[in-house]
Amino acid sequence: MTLFPVINFLLALLSAPLLLGVINRTKAFFAGRRGQPLLQAYFDLWKLLHKGAVYSRTTTWVFRAGPMVGLACVLVAAAITPFGGSRALMGFSGDLLLLAYLLGLMRFFTVLAALDTGSPFEGMGASREVQFSALAEPALLLGLAAVARITGSFSLSTMFPALSAGVWAQTGPALLLVAAALFVVFLAENARIPVDDPNTHLELTMIHEVMVLDHSGPDFAFILYGAALKLWVLGAFLAGILLPFHTGVGAVDTLVAWLAMLALAVGVGVVESIMARLRLLRVPRLLVGAVLLSGLAFVLLLR
Repeated sequence: MTLFPVINFLLALLSAPLLLGVINRTKAFFAGRRGQPLLQAYFDLWKLLHKGAVYSRTTTWVFRAGPMVGLACVLVAAAITPFGGSRALMGFSGDLLLLAYLLGLMRFFTVLAALDTGSPFEGMGASREVQFSALAEPALLLGLAAVARITGSFSLSTMFPALSAGVWAQTGPALLLVAAALFVVFLAENARIPVDDPNTHLELTMIHEVMVLDHSGPDFAFILYGAALKLWVLGAFLAGILLPFHTGVGAVDTLVAWLAMLALAVGVGVVESIMARLRLLRVPRLLVGAVLLSGLAFVLLLR
């Protein structure tokens, strides 16, 4: 076993908040502003970790466990996510199902923590989160199943490193459909425009952010860092499909994949700068479209 799986895992832990900085600077460029520093997310996390947490007397241990369980789930998800053409830190046959369950468990405890506050606003956001995730998860699973069908493997560590220019030449249309579906899932799961606006402060239109309004201090730092790491994990799959660049030199492949992640963050910033948020009634249509794209890709591969 080489050191690159360990290096790539550490790179994910260190670079995940940087993606948020790239997105914000891209949006600031389109708005004609200077924008906040690229490392602002790191400063925010450091500040929150040195603050105290405030807990309502109406909450239970569920509220305190939500951020910690969510962060633990996404850390394990990062450990089974391949990057830069090398294997993941951990991997086994069928770990793509574990990935979906980990993301689902992360969401489950976030929703429970929101409901534990008894706040009607957080309950509203939780109901929206569950509704949209019920449509996003099939798109993710069908997309991963299509990649598994192409590569003949059920392990993430061998599925994505097996993608290459030759595979694209044979199954390009199916991979393009999968990439489009995963991009929609990427935006929805990470609460980005056009599904949600991470910068809004109007509770009536918030989805993910409204569920974490009562968290503070280290708990809120865990939530922010977990969200950044989730952005990295789902982005790594998208980058692995769109840019299957493998030279055999681990350092070069890791560097190219890291630059692809930064380019993906720029792309998200561009999307959020040129699009408005969709009406809540239209978000399910977008997610159903992603399910259909993944399903069509899988059907094409059955021929």
